Amino acid sequence: MPRPVKVRRVCEEPKYTRFAPVGADKFEAEVLTIEEYEVIRHVDYQKMTHEECAFQMAISRTTVTEIYETARHKIADAIINGKVLCIEGGNYRVCDGGECCAQEGRQCSNETCGQMNNNP
Repeated sequence: MPRPVKVRRVCEEPKYTRFAPVGADKFEAEVLTIEEYEVIRHVDYQKMTHEECAFQMAISRTTVTEIYETARHKIADAIINGKVLCIEGGNYRVCDGGECCAQEGRQCSNETCGQMNNNP
């Protein structure tokens, strides 16, 4: 029997949820989950390590690596094959205003979560 999936913590939902190629005749879609988006945001955009990302999202480093690999493949598939990239769904919860700021020197990008909290 598989382990239950842990709810992943994200700082905020994406502002933009659809990306479409210009000039494609027909549009197939590739769906990126909110937690895949969050891992890409932390690792590629904010330059966090997988360990830092795992701490921020309250999941294991190996789970971050698995999510990251899946997300990168979906993004590549959308770009190479001219698919619409949709960001939606998943098993997540948005931080409640402080817990995601647990890393020293990191601040949540969620505007309602502006204070720092150095206790994990």
